[in-house]
Amino acid sequence: MDEQEYVGLAQQEAERLAAERGWRTVRVLAPGAMMTMDHREDRLNLAVRDGRVERCWQG
Repeated sequence: MDEQEYVGLAQQEAERLAAERGWRTVRVLAPGAMMTMDHREDRLNLAVRDGRVERCWQG
């Protein structure tokens, strides 16, 4: 699944699919939230507002 295919999914569904597809770490953030800037190849980041994924990226 392409990272952008998570956009629009409910948070729980996106987290479940990410785990099924082998993402070791899934980080859920509010849009614009402060975060560490360390890059991790095995991490999928989900920006979630009102229970839906607005943005998704690796690292």
